[in-house]
Amino acid sequence: MWRPRSARSVVLLAAAALAAPLLGGCGGDSSPSAKARPAVRVALDFTPNAVHAPIFAAARDGADARHDIRLQVVRPGSQPDSLKALLSGRADIAVLDIQDLAIARGKGVPVAGIGALVERPLGALIAQPSVRRPRDLDGQRVGVSGLPSDGPFVKAIVQHDGGDFGSIHQVTIGFAAVSALLGKKVAAVPAFWNVEGIVLKQRGRTFREFRIDDYGAPRFPEVVLVTKTAYLQAHRDRVEAALGAIRDGAKDVRAHPGPAIREIAKESGGAGLALTRAQFAALRPIVDPQLTLHRPILEAWAAWLAKVGQVRQAPDIGADFVFGL
Repeated sequence: MWRPRSARSVVLLAAAALAAPLLGGCGGDSSPSAKARPAVRVALDFTPNAVHAPIFAAARDGADARHDIRLQVVRPGSQPDSLKALLSGRADIAVLDIQDLAIARGKGVPVAGIGALVERPLGALIAQPSVRRPRDLDGQRVGVSGLPSDGPFVKAIVQHDGGDFGSIHQVTIGFAAVSALLGKKVAAVPAFWNVEGIVLKQRGRTFREFRIDDYGAPRFPEVVLVTKTAYLQAHRDRVEAALGAIRDGAKDVRAHPGPAIREIAKESGGAGLALTRAQFAALRPIVDPQLTLHRPILEAWAAWLAKVGQVRQAPDIGADFVFGL
């Protein structure tokens, strides 16, 4: 999928269709001393959810101040695009699906991955109960967001199971994955098992999940932090400080999840505490508080990405990611 949800991100109940307007300045304090610190704006890839908790926590608990910066959260609009916010200068760092980073780099966009928020793929084909395995989607309607990464994602899973991707009818549904499945408008959608998958379970409905790392993909970091290469060259100290603050935020979330759960439930615009708590529980085993980028894992991901046709040639890991920040 691989849409800016976290890219390919997130429809959180019916309210998620009404994402908050793009806005900066969430978190932190507004005292004179705070205003003196340089601001680092972090663009979210979609409606606030558990993946973003370390960013909010860093601003809420003063981790950014300890690293001598001011983190500001840039929320998405109804058509989320954190990469566009980054390139237009409305953000300094962006949360992005790693597949969308690969696509952007393949087009020569001057950005680079600088940290990983999770250490496992979050993408899955979520299907109606009658779809017992991916190849059962032959000849059926599959909902896609309209972003270029969705088609190759569906293709990778279906073809790995021996299905005929060419027979599938792709229907553009935007980011209405949950409602499209509940309304039986499509047989399956590419989505996040930790977000849309949890929403559907909370609604008491049984759907099948075909996770991409069960169908040929290595266990790559799905959601990454990226910045423009020019910004990194000019403000490496700010990037390192922002990553340090987000690491502190991640540690705080792991040690004290209660405040983070309440904050994300509020910021999401309708998820509720029970749903948010379930999403946190699903993510906890795969969150790395160090935001580590593992070169061997990324190299395996790059080879797989080229193999399944997501990109024309394997990403250059040394050029597309910055290690050791």
